[in-house]
Amino acid sequence: MKRIEVIANRSVQDELIESLEKSIAHFYYTLIPVVHGRGKRQYRMGTATWPEENFMLISYLSDDCFDPAAQSIRRIKQRFPKEGITFFTVPIEGQSNEA
Repeated sequence: MKRIEVIANRSVQDELIESLEKSIAHFYYTLIPVVHGRGKRQYRMGTATWPEENFMLISYLSDDCFDPAAQSIRRIKQRFPKEGITFFTVPIEGQSNEA
């Protein structure tokens, strides 16, 4: 099992979620709709000076769902190279699917 975290510009949120839902049956996730911060290229603070905002998506995936999810995210990243799409993976050891 792996935890994935995706942080990206809000402009690609719908496209990314739709792609993941098509790639993985029963794709479940948590969405944090507004995320502010600073990446390598720029700030995204939702202010007049830095008006853009990010979102964050978190999902726990079985090992067999990880590769389709990663491929889906990479495809969106290739289509939108300037939208700051960042993808993190955290292995989850010894966890059952539910608490």
